[in-house]
Amino acid sequence: MIELYHGSLDIVDSPEIRKPNRTLDYGTGFYLTTSRQQAESWVRRKFKGEIIQGWLNIYEYDPSVEISLSVLIFENPDEKWLDFVMANRMNRNFTHTYDIVKGPVADDRVYASFALYEAGLLNKQSLIAELKAYKLVNQILLHTEASLASIKFLTADKISK
Repeated sequence: MIELYHGSLDIVDSPEIRKPNRTLDYGTGFYLTTSRQQAESWVRRKFKGEIIQGWLNIYEYDPSVEISLSVLIFENPDEKWLDFVMANRMNRNFTHTYDIVKGPVADDRVYASFALYEAGLLNKQSLIAELKAYKLVNQILLHTEASLASIKFLTADKISK
């Protein structure tokens, strides 16, 4: 079993597949990470005005379920990963059939590089080379109801401003 984290303004003891109000790296679903620090930073980014607390939701993940599910794994930020992320980010109607997607997260530090790529000012190889220079954390998308069965809610730690 592996411990996974989800940062939120709420305690999420019953995760759901929800359609986001914006495009995300791997599409619609429930996002997790193995990095406690990354999940805490996702919570802290939401602190604004009167919002001064959130929750680090902690889950137990059973990787053995991957045998019976469709899983896409990106080990590094490579061309295949970049094409997949850009398809999800640029085309609101893009869909995929994977139950679980795992790979690097394109966090706030690299959005400027993505913007240069989108504008045609940086080519794909240069962007990938730049991304490999960053220490990227991971993200795990549970994209289907079947994939949600791979996690069990354990607890939630309060995160305060």
